[in-house]
Amino acid sequence: MTHESPAQHTTGDDDEPQPLPDPVCEVPIQRWSVANDRPSLRLRDNEGVDHIAAEVPVAMVFNGISQAVMMATPEHLEAFGLGFALSEGWLERRDELHGVDVVAGPLGVEVHLQVAASAEVRLRARRRTLAGRTGCGVCGTESLAQLHLPAARTVKAPPWLASLEPGHVLKAFAQLPARQRLTALTGGCHAAGWALPSGELLDVVEDVGRHNALDKLLGRRAFARGDFAEGFVLLSSRASHELVVKCARLGVPALATISAATSLAVSLAKQSNLRLYGFCRGDSLVRYDVGAAEGDPAALTRTG
Repeated sequence: MTHESPAQHTTGDDDEPQPLPDPVCEVPIQRWSVANDRPSLRLRDNEGVDHIAAEVPVAMVFNGISQAVMMATPEHLEAFGLGFALSEGWLERRDELHGVDVVAGPLGVEVHLQVAASAEVRLRARRRTLAGRTGCGVCGTESLAQLHLPAARTVKAPPWLASLEPGHVLKAFAQLPARQRLTALTGGCHAAGWALPSGELLDVVEDVGRHNALDKLLGRRAFARGDFAEGFVLLSSRASHELVVKCARLGVPALATISAATSLAVSLAKQSNLRLYGFCRGDSLVRYDVGAAEGDPAALTRTG
């Protein structure tokens, strides 16, 4: 099985080699800013260059059948494919993946996953088209009648979760900026990180899409055969329902985000026994998953 080295196995139409797009592009810009405390903007750089994050179509192809097309940053694509398949429930176990290959072509990139026959049967039964958007959690749904939100999967709380201190969560976030390589260049990427209960940040991946960044992180951990119960996820985004579902589906016991949570994210976190933090900034955070026994969806705890 090949993984984490996509540039080594890229081909295009008629077997012509096609390099993967770079994750960061350079574009010419004009830069305007206020100068000398004057209220009017002035042209400061007429021939400047800026770095921007690449956003390309990435097709998920299972046993030769394209199942979804996502817009993503072309980096860590093998991990993206595995993480997406697991977090969407298209694969039930890491062992159902037999191989993965990345193929670059003139129209975009294809991630080819060779999966077990049992997984292929499930995929054929539930096949749908995911429109290629970076920020959509119900892509391919044409009407409200077609929208079926997933039932919450109960996460078994590991022993360490009871003693997880808010300071450990903030410690992990304090380490995040130094690991955000693409964000430092472009200012336009989300980051997903894996942290130990002590707050030590072990891994970080980035993408223009927050869902993609999470899938890449989960895929990297699955490739490494890491235990999803032995740490928590942090994200440089808001907490929406699909991020909670992805984490719960793989048994991640806690999710922490730098911004707010939505009402559905809070509700699903309570149903799935997943600890949910938001507004993790500086010396304060919010915990949302409290009050579940009382059924109070508005209950939350602020620390700091």
